[in-house]
Amino acid sequence: MLRTHTCGELRLDHVNQEVTLCGWVQKVRDKGGMLWIDLRDRYGLTQLLFDDSSSTRELLETARTLSREFVISAKGEVIERFSKNDKIDTGAIEVRVTELVILNPAKLPPFLIEDETDGGDDLRMKYRYLDLRRSPVRKNLELRHQVARHTRNYLDDLRFIEVETPVLIKSTPEGARDFVVPSRMNPGEFYALPQSPQTFKQLLMVSGFDRYYQIVKCFRDEDLRADRQPEFTQIDCEMSFVTQEDILNTFEGLIRHLFLKVKNLELPEVPRITYAEAMKRFGSDKPDIRFGMEFVELKGEDRDLTSGKDFVVFDSAELVAGICAPGCAVYTRKQLDELTEWIKRPQIGAKGLIYVRYNEDGSLKSSVDKFYDEATLRQWADAFGAKPGDLMLILPGETDKARKQLNELRLEMGTRLGYRKPDNYRVLWVLDFPLLEYGEDETDPSTGRWYAMHHPFTSPKPEDIALLDTAPGKVRANAYDLVINGVEVGGGSVRIFQKELQQKMFALLGFSPEEAQAQFGFLLNAFEFGAPPHAGIAFGFDRLCSLFGGVDSIRDFIAFPKNNSGRDVMIDSPSPIAPQQMKELSIQVALS
Repeated sequence: MLRTHTCGELRLDHVNQEVTLCGWVQKVRDKGGMLWIDLRDRYGLTQLLFDDSSSTRELLETARTLSREFVISAKGEVIERFSKNDKIDTGAIEVRVTELVILNPAKLPPFLIEDETDGGDDLRMKYRYLDLRRSPVRKNLELRHQVARHTRNYLDDLRFIEVETPVLIKSTPEGARDFVVPSRMNPGEFYALPQSPQTFKQLLMVSGFDRYYQIVKCFRDEDLRADRQPEFTQIDCEMSFVTQEDILNTFEGLIRHLFLKVKNLELPEVPRITYAEAMKRFGSDKPDIRFGMEFVELKGEDRDLTSGKDFVVFDSAELVAGICAPGCAVYTRKQLDELTEWIKRPQIGAKGLIYVRYNEDGSLKSSVDKFYDEATLRQWADAFGAKPGDLMLILPGETDKARKQLNELRLEMGTRLGYRKPDNYRVLWVLDFPLLEYGEDETDPSTGRWYAMHHPFTSPKPEDIALLDTAPGKVRANAYDLVINGVEVGGGSVRIFQKELQQKMFALLGFSPEEAQAQFGFLLNAFEFGAPPHAGIAFGFDRLCSLFGGVDSIRDFIAFPKNNSGRDVMIDSPSPIAPQQMKELSIQVALS
């Protein structure tokens, strides 16, 4: 080894020892007769000292030629620092250098490689290999490593087996768009990169591998945002001879294990709610339960406290619901107008916002005083459980739309009021999703068809199977999602394992028997050879890491991520390929 120690391990116990360190020059401070260098490697920072008492003139002159990011080797004696630095682990010592070797000089980097850098996102992405030298980025990847290591330890202890599944597979019509790969040896035919190992892990269950997992790369050609990348990583798991309850207990255990090992936090038992309850209480299938402000329906299935007052907006609405914002009765008219404009933005689409102030003196003041007297407003306040000083914010509309809009308002108010702290973790299971959703047919927009809400291999709840023939929209899936702080982190289902039921599911989704056989015949055939009951789940590994790291973007926890356009600006990819390659792949591109 070129070094005896790393730049993060020397302490007072090492004083008087001769050591050799290697690393990158972080900073040079020259005071004439004395010169200090901060030397950095993956493990930390150590201060090097060059002075007249131990250094020759030649050594000092060599040290003065060093600049940021030079790679050097320094040999010397560990001494106690006169002026200690309690902000770094090695702050009690320094190394008085007696030998110095420049292993490689370096150009001046395009941005400061320090915790607080002057490089913008685009610049740091272009020089990602330099950005990875920075301590915050390195710690993100170290956290990622810890999550992977403890995941494997937990699953290994439960006798799961890690199996690699193929990366070059068959394109299927369900889910997001596939990335496709042309086959040179089969002109005009294409592989697809897997959106998940779903069918392969089911085949592993047919094969008798009753507990499988894989920390696996997946690919989806979809529009990007902070929590999406064209290639991402899943913790993919499957089990045989289990019920939904077994899956929930096993993988709640995994999440609690990871919180304990990675964050040193003891999670309480994870609560469970149904999809229907989540939508009614929060307007979201991934509710953030770090704070209250649950929906209160003034007009809905159970009651009507708004009709008969000649207020057309409420009278014509299918749902009138709202949230109670604690302590916000002091909001000014300007603040309320700004909030109204916020909720009316196109991406949310509300037509307006009704408010009721519950003033500290006990009086009630609303934006609909013309239609509703104080007695009615007091009924509303009782329904909301409001207290003096609170502000009720109310939205009318079609049930589904109004709930989604109110969910956005609830999250915004939670953020404004400081309730959504990243280090306050609340975990939730959401169960009993609809099996199917009806939507516009992509091939014929004038018609509609049923789509699988999760994927076509999800089993209906046994008590709902009869409804597949009479009321498909009412069938509940044997499916479950794990939500952390309002973010869907994992999802899975009990699988269909009988050929007949799987064929019926394909038929509901618009597949002819021939199409189903062409696309999924390998799976249907496998079911004829003794498929066991099985179920599984997959966790977004990058997303889980970002939650543990307390940030929104998964990009910070991927070594070499793509930008928001799906490009790797460091290696300039995607990029054109040579005409000869195009010819070999039998690809023709029309020239504009």
